[in-house]
Amino acid sequence: MRCVICFASILPSVNWTNFLSPQKEEKVCQVCREKLEFIDDPGCPRCGRSEGSQVCFDCERWEQSDYQSVLTKNISVCTYNDFAKELVARWKYRGDFTLVEAFTEAAQTKYKNHFNGMEADLVAIPLSKERLRERGFNQSEALITQLGASPERFFKRKGSEKQSKKGRRDRISGENPFELIGRTERPVVLVDDIYTTGMTVRHLAHLLREAGCPAVYSFTLFR
Repeated sequence: MRCVICFASILPSVNWTNFLSPQKEEKVCQVCREKLEFIDDPGCPRCGRSEGSQVCFDCERWEQSDYQSVLTKNISVCTYNDFAKELVARWKYRGDFTLVEAFTEAAQTKYKNHFNGMEADLVAIPLSKERLRERGFNQSEALITQLGASPERFFKRKGSEKQSKKGRRDRISGENPFELIGRTERPVVLVDDIYTTGMTVRHLAHLLREAGCPAVYSFTLFR
């Protein structure tokens, strides 16, 4: 077995406990695993930020904006550190699609721990046609598939401008770049790779809540 991140060989650990049991296929070597900062005990209970011990300043500001209470909570798997940034660049922009396998088990466990038993629609973040052609896949839909579900497509983009190229102020003051094309009476979990300012998921959550959705959560790999 080889690590899907660095391609180093992974030697299975065999002892008297697991000698007669089928060996679990490891996707990530110990060196790479130690570079990933898993969020086990988030500081902010609303956005999942790892720092701090209470509701963060960003979430307090959201509650004073037009997007107050549209998003119930964000759950993230890992901190968006420098190592994670490189992985996202390889995955999204250099076509290394198999990297998603590095997070499958952790994402499944995290999702189950927080949403187990809740009947919800897992909704993908839409890409523009131009962005989809560039990447060849939608990272949001890929993550939902790794969670063992089929992505719901409730939105489409109005334009092709990247939200990641905008600053926080421009994102908040700008027009909502999404249009709602589907409805549900069940809770929704918006799935994406990164939670940065939280504007994208709040744009989508706002449209869903206006259409009668009872609750909207977001689930991301990185925060």
